[in-house]
Amino acid sequence: MPDRRRRKGAPDGDPLATYNAKRDFTRTPEPAGTPGAGRADRFLVQKHDATRLHWDLRLEVDGVLKSWAVTRGPSLDPDEKRLAVRTEDHPLSYATFEGVIPKGEYGGGTVMLWDRGTWSPVAGKSAADLEQGHLHFRLDGERMRGEWMLIRLKPRGRESRENWLLRKVRDDSAGATDALVEQALTSVATGRTMAEIAEGKPGPTRAAPAKRNAAPTRRRSGAMPDFHAPQLCTLQDVVPSGGGWLHEIKFDGYRVLVSTGGGKARVFTRTGLDWTDRFPAIARAAAALPGSVLIDGEVVAFRDGRPDFSTLKTAIADGGDMALMAFDLIEQDGEDLTERPTLDRKARLRAVLDQGPDAIRFSEHVVGQGEALLEQMCRDGLEGVVSKRADAPYRSGRTRAWIKVKCIQRGRFRVVGWLASDKRRGFRSLLLGQEGADGLVYAGKVGTGFDASTMEAVRATLDRLARTTPTVAAPRAMVRDAHWVTPSLSVEVAYAEATPDGLLRHASFLGLADAAPAAAPAAPAGAVSVNVTHRSRPIFPDSDRTKGDLADYYATLAPLMLPFAGNRPVSLVRCPQGRGRRCFFQKHDAGSFGEHVHRVAIRDKAGVSDDYLYVDDADGLVACVQMGGIEFHGWGSSVAAIERPDRMVFDLDPDEGLAFADTRKAAEHLKEQLAELGLTSFPLLSGGKGVHVVVPLRPDADWATVKHFAERFARALATMEPDRFVATMSKSRRAGRIFIDWLRNQRGSTAVMPYSARARSGAPVAAPVSWTELRAIDTAAPWSIADAATLIARAQGPALDGWGVADQGLPAI
Repeated sequence: MPDRRRRKGAPDGDPLATYNAKRDFTRTPEPAGTPGAGRADRFLVQKHDATRLHWDLRLEVDGVLKSWAVTRGPSLDPDEKRLAVRTEDHPLSYATFEGVIPKGEYGGGTVMLWDRGTWSPVAGKSAADLEQGHLHFRLDGERMRGEWMLIRLKPRGRESRENWLLRKVRDDSAGATDALVEQALTSVATGRTMAEIAEGKPGPTRAAPAKRNAAPTRRRSGAMPDFHAPQLCTLQDVVPSGGGWLHEIKFDGYRVLVSTGGGKARVFTRTGLDWTDRFPAIARAAAALPGSVLIDGEVVAFRDGRPDFSTLKTAIADGGDMALMAFDLIEQDGEDLTERPTLDRKARLRAVLDQGPDAIRFSEHVVGQGEALLEQMCRDGLEGVVSKRADAPYRSGRTRAWIKVKCIQRGRFRVVGWLASDKRRGFRSLLLGQEGADGLVYAGKVGTGFDASTMEAVRATLDRLARTTPTVAAPRAMVRDAHWVTPSLSVEVAYAEATPDGLLRHASFLGLADAAPAAAPAAPAGAVSVNVTHRSRPIFPDSDRTKGDLADYYATLAPLMLPFAGNRPVSLVRCPQGRGRRCFFQKHDAGSFGEHVHRVAIRDKAGVSDDYLYVDDADGLVACVQMGGIEFHGWGSSVAAIERPDRMVFDLDPDEGLAFADTRKAAEHLKEQLAELGLTSFPLLSGGKGVHVVVPLRPDADWATVKHFAERFARALATMEPDRFVATMSKSRRAGRIFIDWLRNQRGSTAVMPYSARARSGAPVAAPVSWTELRAIDTAAPWSIADAATLIARAQGPALDGWGVADQGLPAI
């Protein structure tokens, strides 16, 4: 019989004796254990589906891999402690193992190489601290980054196993509770899912991102590059630290991509619209650049030496001076540069622009020292800083490899009056004044950042200070129906900037001047120029919410909603007389929505072209409210790539007799089934009775492919669990079951957009949640348009970090 090597004893001093004794190497593909010399800084994590699914964390120390089995996987949430059970040391050769341990053998199950990289103790610490029961260390992996802690627990009773806790330290790499385990679903070595590894497939069956060092793709040299969807920034409050980040000035202008070749140039907006005619000087300058290139940058105009958006709008209208601040190079002479590191792309861009025309300028950067740059930018009155990972590839869509941090100014202002609100006892906004050379001058208004108690207290003070005449000169349209007060009350206000007329932009109340400012003011509403009439008209007859409330909600939530709903065809649920009267869908525009709501021509199956609605800013959202719009339902593709869907949605629609807990469990099941295929998904509470499972996609496949996948996936689930799911719309077949509505994934179909209000009782909204949060939620409509501040705070918190973002294509099923 073969030596099964499950010995009770082992030679003294052999750190791998236990590892070898547990395994029969004639049966398992795992490598036999011999100590060796390695780099001494390696770490890896293997996802291991054995008796229980867990993640094995391994740190290289003294020629072996020190190992812990982390139940539920590592968490990016610093408040979440994960149990990590110490296991036997593993050989260094285990660092590349991926495969299947046969059933019945020790650890039998599928093993994926889930993460890898390097580790190091933080300053003043060492690996020897493990003997003392703790380790404070840094990871630089493909998925796990930043500082972490391992802490040994005291044993309980006769407990023989060594229990530790793994915890993330709060830093720039911290994030949502289960983001890593829910979104990182494939091998870092082979791109395979757990199912593909279990089946022994040699490589990924889906379109995986190209490897960093893969050979570049090329088009015909000299040909003008096609439009490429740009990489977008994630907004956060703190500049990332460390030498792995470079930092650029955030310019206040128009984001464009410039394509050149053959002595010609085209200028595209971030959504792919051709705006060459609006930036002719930029196009002429770009046409003179050598070779063919695709440049990413921001068109700006300068006023007093600083970028100024108002000046840029004038320059576009009048043909004035403007410049392109170029900050990335996506393609050069037929070579795709997107897989190259940021610093490499910028070096090549600098070489292209060397001695180039003055209208196209290289956007300089600093490596490290981002906080100092932000402070300087804010002192100089600029908009902020964009931070980029120096080693990252270029990825379309919103990512955390690009971070934007805006300058926030704050000041003390006098309250000179207030505007009444139809929805609450307090006020809609405070009118502000500040000291000028000849006394008080009007400084605009502030209408966000108040909680209920502060509002009531301020209102009581305002009533005592009432007067009949103003103490400032203000534009009549801005202060119509104002209530004036003696300007003896001062407030602290945060704001982005002041206009040339001295009016505050994006103002948010912090607190009374004599009190401590609020720790986390609500995010300010966008600067909306749309006039909303009949603001006091009731829209939701079973509540006190009005048309003005709805407009204010969309203006405030625009920064959160537009990344999902902006620049894609939308259908509106319009209720011009309120939801208690006639409501209808509208997807085409006859020209009645005004300049802020745009049109895109789309041909139907018969070849007939119709103009569909889309919006790209807060003004567009509010303009739709002005026309009676309540709900926004969007296509699964953008106006820049109509025929290439960038998301897939499964709408779980339960039968009337089912509890929300049934829908919640069904959504979790869909998540797990999608994860088996390597697809990351996100839950969206519909604001009605169901849950949408949202699957972001690279816009690679066409509508027919996405529809085919969605249908096959839904029908397969319904076939496997016919008592639980149904994949047909028939009401008669839905009794006691949940309809997996896959039909929203065909061309022309829509799904409700994140943060859209619903034309339902109580004015609920469709709200993103994490999978972790969903487990404790008991309704599909926990928030309404009255909860704007809560929704903003949630979006800025760790639970929703990265919600709706995943770089993935469709697998083959």
